[in-house]
Amino acid sequence: MATGETGFDDVTFDLVSVQYHALKAGHDYGQYVRDADNAGRSDIADFFRSVMKEDSARGKQCHEFIKSLSGSSESGPAVS
Repeated sequence: MATGETGFDDVTFDLVSVQYHALKAGHDYGQYVRDADNAGRSDIADFFRSVMKEDSARGKQCHEFIKSLSGSSESGPAVS
């Protein structure tokens, strides 16, 4: 696996990126839920809640993968 300027191998960097975006989006969706609730669209608010839950699970799975790579020769020097 290649290790670029970040010190992470490509796979670890990709996992960190997905984790970041999943957790960041979860924060943003909170406003979407409030907007839909305020508009009286509980169906849409529930959809955003579902998306938030999926992103949270995605972030957790990334964390588990990163943890499994941590300290291995696969992860690059930034995670060793």
